[in-house]
Amino acid sequence: MTDTVGAGTNVLAAKPATLPARPHFSSGPCAKPPGWSPQALATESLGRSHRSKVGKARLQYCIDLMRELLKLPDTHRIGIVPGSDTGAYEMAMWTMLGALPVTALAWESFGEGWVTDAAKQLKLDPTIIRADYGHIPDLDAVDWSNDVLFTWNGTTSGARVPNGDWIAEDREGLSFADATSAVFAYDLPWDKIDVATFSWQKVLGGEGAHGVLILGPRAVERLESYTPAWPLPKVFRLVSKGKLAEGVFKGETINTPSMLAVEDAIFALEWGKSIGGAEGMVARSNANAAALDAIVQALPWLGHLAPDPATRSTTSVCLTVEGADEAFIKAFAGLLEKEGAAFDIAGYRDAPPGLRIWCGATVDTADIEALGPWLDWAYSELKAS
Repeated sequence: MTDTVGAGTNVLAAKPATLPARPHFSSGPCAKPPGWSPQALATESLGRSHRSKVGKARLQYCIDLMRELLKLPDTHRIGIVPGSDTGAYEMAMWTMLGALPVTALAWESFGEGWVTDAAKQLKLDPTIIRADYGHIPDLDAVDWSNDVLFTWNGTTSGARVPNGDWIAEDREGLSFADATSAVFAYDLPWDKIDVATFSWQKVLGGEGAHGVLILGPRAVERLESYTPAWPLPKVFRLVSKGKLAEGVFKGETINTPSMLAVEDAIFALEWGKSIGGAEGMVARSNANAAALDAIVQALPWLGHLAPDPATRSTTSVCLTVEGADEAFIKAFAGLLEKEGAAFDIAGYRDAPPGLRIWCGATVDTADIEALGPWLDWAYSELKAS
């Protein structure tokens, strides 16, 4: 780490000798699971119809693996849907909102996106509760007679809800959790979540384009008892003749999926199962976040955008850099990419200038540890230039 000689005199940090073995720290798409290669993927379903016997079997197997690893109750349905996490969450909003008043929580860019859709597209006049980047709103202010929209883990802000205790047991409204950077990284209370969405490209390190929609029994009841006032595109339709389209939750996707992406997700899920399921994946994320926090504590110029450990993400960890503006961060990230030390670690474009380092389960803790000296070296180099 950087040494200091005399008052205000900095000695350049020595260039590290060891690179991270896998310098993939992007917050989406994220690092592939250890041991991944194209040759490791099953290919029997490729070039076949997704409605063929083998295609449907692989889609169902993918769903079954997700249920097994998440220990999801039989009361909850799992569907593979178009449009990544965004498509899954939009599908939930457009098919279920409007029956009750809506409260939308926003503390980062994706939460703001749901606010915009609820207010300007669906014109629902939602109650909006906001917080600045790195912080979360007052969860006690939420009125659970409303449907409630929120992100479980703010991918662009590094702040998350601490747990599900704030979600009322006797809620009248539905809880809509955008959980794309949380599923497989936290022990989620499924009895408190009526709708959850995520993408394979986050904690599983899978490919984008497909989302996963998880519906609890109260969400199914809403779908079968309520018809929105607005027209629904075909890719959003989850009900047929007043009943849930159960086939969607048995691998009969609404439109054609990429079977290559499905096989990639299956590889990640089988890897997750091999390390102890969701519990093993949570443990890896926690270890990575702890290793990165140790680096932050050791470097006086580096800090957490989310100051409270109880609400700090253990996956998309957002960091502040002393005196840095957007140009500095761009140069910082570019220098580390050029050296092959870290890819894609600049903060999200709408967030305050800083770094964002993915600590999800597919990252190896040794690579986080190897990254620390490189961060110090890059900062020292840029400050000296």
